[in-house]
Amino acid sequence: MDSFSEQLAHLATLDGVRSLLTLTLLEIVLGIDNIIFISIIAGKLRDKEDQRKARSIGLILALLMRVGLLFAITWIISLKTDLFTIFGHGFSGRDIILFAGGVFLLAKTTSEIHEKMDEADDSEEEKTEKKKLATVSAVIMQIVLIDIVFSFDSILTAVGIVDGVLIMIIAVIISMIIMFVFAEKVSDFINAHPTLKMLALAFLLMIG
Repeated sequence: MDSFSEQLAHLATLDGVRSLLTLTLLEIVLGIDNIIFISIIAGKLRDKEDQRKARSIGLILALLMRVGLLFAITWIISLKTDLFTIFGHGFSGRDIILFAGGVFLLAKTTSEIHEKMDEADDSEEEKTEKKKLATVSAVIMQIVLIDIVFSFDSILTAVGIVDGVLIMIIAVIISMIIMFVFAEKVSDFINAHPTLKMLALAFLLMIG
């Protein structure tokens, strides 16, 4: 792996800037489903300020997890080595993590869709009562699990595109700042349109 000075010099080249822009754009696209899920989970909280707090903590944790994984880049790369073979097909640590993450997303999304369908028959009083039961700590714990899944997906993608850790870190930070700026608007829009919320969940179910 190149030294920091070599990576910095590469970043100053046209190729380095192109790699940074490409990866940043890709990280933003990959982060959209992360924002959607965080917004839906945070929307369970009754108080708007609590929703904002949960979203902010969720995005900060997502950034820290991504940067932390980038510093463990050697371990991430080693995940591509096959651990075992079944019917002639090798399975690496990367495959196992992505499979486990996919199963989690499928289970969580299915649960959310089922919950939203049940809510359609609830009265306003029942919906309010359910929101009272949701606590900030419980919501944040769910967001942490979601962040772990999306962080691995994001970093594994980054590793496959560029070599320099510096470019990866900068791209992740820029994309997370952009996500932070638009998170509240995305959340308000999704929560104001129940049909779009179901559509977003269906999309997440599909990519899971």
